[in-house]
Amino acid sequence: MKTPVIIIGAGINGLVAAADLAARGTPVRVLERGPTAGGAVRTEALTLPGFRHDVAAMNLSMFAGSQFMTRHGDEMAKHGMEFVPIDRPFAQAMEPGDHLGVTMNVDETLRTFNAQADKDTWRALMEDFPERAGVVGGLLGTPMRRWPLAKFLWKTWRNLGTAKSLEVAQFLMSSPRDWLDANFEDPRLRTALSTWGMHLDFAPDIAGGAIFPYLEAMGGQAMGMVIGKGGADVATRALVSMIEARGGSVECNSEITQILHTNGKATGVIANGEKIEASTILAGLAPKHLLRLTSDTSDARFDKGMKSFRHAPGTMMIHLALDKQVPWLADALKRFAYVHIGRTIDTASRTYAQAVAGQLPDTPLLVVGQPTVFDPSRAPDGKHTLWVQVRVVPAEIKGDAKGEISETSWQDVKAPMAERTFDLIEEQAPGFRDLILGQHVVSPLDLEAENPNLVGGDQICGSHHLTQNFLFRPLRGFADGQTPIEGLHLIGAACWPGAGTGAASGFFAAQTIK
Repeated sequence: MKTPVIIIGAGINGLVAAADLAARGTPVRVLERGPTAGGAVRTEALTLPGFRHDVAAMNLSMFAGSQFMTRHGDEMAKHGMEFVPIDRPFAQAMEPGDHLGVTMNVDETLRTFNAQADKDTWRALMEDFPERAGVVGGLLGTPMRRWPLAKFLWKTWRNLGTAKSLEVAQFLMSSPRDWLDANFEDPRLRTALSTWGMHLDFAPDIAGGAIFPYLEAMGGQAMGMVIGKGGADVATRALVSMIEARGGSVECNSEITQILHTNGKATGVIANGEKIEASTILAGLAPKHLLRLTSDTSDARFDKGMKSFRHAPGTMMIHLALDKQVPWLADALKRFAYVHIGRTIDTASRTYAQAVAGQLPDTPLLVVGQPTVFDPSRAPDGKHTLWVQVRVVPAEIKGDAKGEISETSWQDVKAPMAERTFDLIEEQAPGFRDLILGQHVVSPLDLEAENPNLVGGDQICGSHHLTQNFLFRPLRGFADGQTPIEGLHLIGAACWPGAGTGAASGFFAAQTIK
C-alpha cells in the first residue's frame, strides 16, 4: 500500500490540501495537535447554551472564491458546505452617530460619502475593478515559483502594457495612506478604508498595505461577503467529511514532537510517541515550530530565517451573548456584518505605534462582527452573538498608553481591557452593556496557548510587510513552501499568499504532489 502523505495541522490549509489530494486518490493522514480540527476556523459554544461563536475567522469570502472551491465546490456542498450571503459587508463608526458604510447597492454606499469628487472616484474605481482585480487576484493565485510567476508577469505585461504594469507595481508598494490621499478627499472615507490594512499588520503609513483596503472596498461593493451557515466551522466539518469519505483520516490530539529526516530527505514524524513513516509531509506550522520540530535542516540561512521570522502584534478576542441587537446611535449600523470602530486614520497610526512599543493602546481598533444579523441560527430566537477583535495589542505588555492599567500580565489585564473595549462600543451604542448576557474574553497569550501557530496572539501568522511578503514569504528562495528537506513542505498563513481563509498555500502544495 502506498505510504500516506502526512499533513501536520488540521487548519484550513492542511484540510484543503488533504481534501484535494484525497479527491485525486492520494492517501492522506492529517495529524492535529488540538482536540478539534479547524485551527482558526472553528465555531464553539463559548458563552451560554444555544450561542455559537466563531473562535477566530468569521469571514469566509476568500474560501468561497478559492481555487479549491472552484474545483471541489459541488462535492463540498454534498458534505454540508453552505454559505450565507451578505449585502452589507462593512461600515466604519467614527464620531458617535456618524458612519460610512459599503454595501452592494452603490447608491446606498455613496449616500454616506461627503464629497462629490469621492463619489465620482468611487464609480471610476468600480469601473476599473474587473481589470485591476484580475491582475491582483491573479498574482495572489500564482505560486511563487519561477515559471508560474514568470508566466503571470509576462501575461500581465502583454495585457496591460508597460505604463499600466508599472502603475500596478507602484500600487502594490504603496501605503494605505498614500493610496487613499491620492484618491479621496473625505478624511472619513480614508479612515474607513485604511482600517482594513490593520487586518494584515499594515498601519496607514506602512508600504505595501494599499492592496487590502482596495480589495475589501471594491470587492465588498461588487460582491459583498459570505459567512458560514451556522458558523465558520461548516467549512471545517465539510472538509473533514470529504477527506474521510475519500479514505483519508483526520486524527486530533496528535502531538507531534519531531519531524524525522535523514540525508536531507523527510522520513516521517513522531506523534504521541509513535514513529510514522512518510516521505512527503505538509507542515501547517509557524516557522519557529517548523524549526523546533526539524532541529536542524543543514541550511544555515533557512534556519536563521525561520528563527527571525517576524510576527504581527497580537489580538484580543471578546465573544458576547446579547439579549438584543447592539443599539447603535447610527441606526444603519445594525444592518452590517462588520462594524469597525476608530475615529480617524491618525488614531489607527497611533494605536499601531503604541502596540509595537509594548503599550496597551488607549483607543484600540475594534472589529465588531454581527453574524446573527444575517444568520440567526447562531443564537436563540431574538438573541444575538457579537464577535469582537481588539486590534492591535502587544503580547508582552510594557505599560498602558492611557495610564490606567498598572498590571503587565495578560491574566490580570484581560478584564480592564475588556472594559476599555466596552467603553468604546458604549460611546457608539449607549445601553450596550445592559444587553450582555454572557462573555468570553481571550487574550493574545490565550490564543497562542490554544493554537501555538498564533504566536503572541498574531492571528495572521506573520507580518505581511514587504520584507516578508511576495518572494520573501516566509524567506527568499522558499516562497513556494519548499524547505531544504526534500519531501517537507511548509503550508499555512506564514507562506505565500499569506493570511486569510483562501487556503491557497495548502492548495498550491497539493498540486506539486503527484
